[in-house]
Amino acid sequence: MLSSTKGRTSLLGFVLTIFVALSSVALAQNASLSGYVSDASSKETLISATVMLQSTKYGAITTKAGYYVVSDIPPGSYIVKVTYIGYQPFEQEIVLSANQSKRLDIELQPADVNSDAVHVVADRADDDRQISISRVNIPVEQLSDFRIGGETDIFRTLQYLPGVLTSSQISSGLYIRGGSPDQNLILLDGSSVYNPTHLFGFFSTFNTEAIKDVDLSKGGFPAEYGTRLSAVLDLTQKDGNKEEFEGVGSIGTISSKVSMQGPVGDGSFFIGGRRTYLELLKTVVPEDTVNPLPDYYFYDLNGKIMQVLGDDDRIYLSGFMTQDDLEIQSEGLGFNIGIQNQIGALRWTHLFSEKMFSAVNLSTSFYENGFTGNSGGFQFEVGNSIQDYSLRASLDWFYNDDITFKTGLEATRYSFDYFQNFTGERIEPGEDTDSIAGSTRLEVRDYTAAWYGQTNWQVNNQLSVQAGLRFDYMDLRELMTFDPRLALSYQHDDFLTLKVAWGIYHQYLRLASNPDFTFFDTWLPTDSTVDPGDSQHYIVSAEMKPFRGIDVNVDVYYKTLNNISELRRRQTNSDNVNEVFFFGDGEAYGAELFIQKKTGRLTGWLGYALGTVNAQFDSINGGKEFRPKYDRRHDFKVVAQYELSETWEVGASFSFQSGQSYTGATSRFQANGPGENVGVGVIVPAERYGLRLPPSHQLNLSGAWKTTIFGLDSRLLIDIYNVYSRQDIWFRYYDTTDEVTEVTDVRLLPIIPSFALEIKF
Repeated sequence: MLSSTKGRTSLLGFVLTIFVALSSVALAQNASLSGYVSDASSKETLISATVMLQSTKYGAITTKAGYYVVSDIPPGSYIVKVTYIGYQPFEQEIVLSANQSKRLDIELQPADVNSDAVHVVADRADDDRQISISRVNIPVEQLSDFRIGGETDIFRTLQYLPGVLTSSQISSGLYIRGGSPDQNLILLDGSSVYNPTHLFGFFSTFNTEAIKDVDLSKGGFPAEYGTRLSAVLDLTQKDGNKEEFEGVGSIGTISSKVSMQGPVGDGSFFIGGRRTYLELLKTVVPEDTVNPLPDYYFYDLNGKIMQVLGDDDRIYLSGFMTQDDLEIQSEGLGFNIGIQNQIGALRWTHLFSEKMFSAVNLSTSFYENGFTGNSGGFQFEVGNSIQDYSLRASLDWFYNDDITFKTGLEATRYSFDYFQNFTGERIEPGEDTDSIAGSTRLEVRDYTAAWYGQTNWQVNNQLSVQAGLRFDYMDLRELMTFDPRLALSYQHDDFLTLKVAWGIYHQYLRLASNPDFTFFDTWLPTDSTVDPGDSQHYIVSAEMKPFRGIDVNVDVYYKTLNNISELRRRQTNSDNVNEVFFFGDGEAYGAELFIQKKTGRLTGWLGYALGTVNAQFDSINGGKEFRPKYDRRHDFKVVAQYELSETWEVGASFSFQSGQSYTGATSRFQANGPGENVGVGVIVPAERYGLRLPPSHQLNLSGAWKTTIFGLDSRLLIDIYNVYSRQDIWFRYYDTTDEVTEVTDVRLLPIIPSFALEIKF
């Protein structure tokens, strides 16, 4: 019996040895194809271009570096076909011999503007090497045609996707599938951005002229992304034109912007800026000393330099800077609010071989806001900041056409600084404030580190698997978290693809913020008094192509939210994070329908989301479950763009949403201080966010007229914000200044027409 078992084992080992040897020989004889895909006129690399060997299963999608690899190709003759949105298809015949590693850099010609070009607003072709679930990629070309309030804005465009909400029509914060804005990881060229909106939140800090790729994952994102619970927005700045100098400038009623790009060294540069000028318009308005208009402006600057160091190496130096400044001075009262972001990054990409691609990113990100004021000669100031120094390194290994691996390391040093001074005296920088009553300074330093690994396996022509692990270490908390991720994709036929995803996510940072006002957001770490937040995502998705040029996507999701936080609004002095927030749990679930038309003169999309968000905090609402402020329940959106002629384009966007939640009141009483006869009216609140405001809806129209000015291509842009001037309610409060309490609504903006002139040079 033992001899028989030993014989079978030997035979099995012999068969496996022969199988591995034959597989190795077969793989060794196969060839590979790799290279970069770029714009033929500017040499800007193209992200998510599709590279296929015609009439075969072999193909790939270009990475964020514009690089592709097609592995394990049997020797022979093939037609390489490359397609990308807004470009003419590329075809070239190649011959591959045994063991050949062929490098083929491909340049695509921009499509004729008069042709029936394809416009994709929220679709990314799946690469077998990565399963894209709940993922949206928006070509920047589409952003230039989508304007609301006189400006093209990335966040405004994202807000017209199902499952992406805001706290109001003037907020650019993204509430994605029940998550708050601080639960979104926002990256610009690999660097974290902590406050992506300008003061009052009407515009984001990202100038669309400077961005070449917008990639949003609404959930189920892979292990390479961590430190946030809900979503990832990954932005890539333009490298610049390597062939010739060019620029674009525009003058509008709200802001003006200019961008320039061109060759430098063995590479390119890009620089762009935008500035508002409300403080200049104030000079032509009669001065009102009782109710003065504020001095307010913001600007943002983007810059990037790219250099090619041979066939295998490229370096990128990029920067980003924003500044907001608001000042009001009146009789006996004055204050100033300042906000700024500063980001710098140095990135190096290297090809170890045609199948192994690496990227190293060294960056720093700084966010600061401050509030200073005086009242009757009494001065006060409050300020806070967060700065990180980060190192991120990743390695992609395209093992063969069916299996790829990706791994990476991350390390970050954080500096948190909070300062307040209500002494009425000036305190010099660096002065010890511990012994000064009315003054507080909190400085915290912390370190985090992470490792992740993920693999993608194309099991067969229908089934693919993506699995990953992520470990994060938090030094201040002395805690290691473990996040597994898993996704499956099954392509039933050319009509239907089914996908599922599951994952665990942890969040280290917390944001102390009022959802109605975003001018004093304070980021805080997870210290020894609290645990990090954690979440689990469950997603089922069906992608269908019922007609040519029409895509339909249905997502059903469920998300747990544990150890999330709500700000203690009456807490004025805290020694640790536990004293700043209430902590509780929540859940979010719902379904999203997305229908888009991508070809022809009429393009656009329709989206509907049905979502529910619940939260439970022991210290809020008597411990009973409640829905947060940003629970909207019903969310319906339509976007359309129509090419009337070669010179005229028109567009429209419409949204309808359930009203946001608010807290009502049950009664009022008078609170009298010592020596007071009248006292102050105090409202007794009802159930937390137990009531809803009326539904919110809005229609916006836009138009663009193409012409030439002094021989330069130009566009006259016309935009009408809130066409039928419905002033939705921003928030509702109870006025107790009189004997009878009045319910008062603060409303949003009315109809606003705007114009801009854009000139290319």
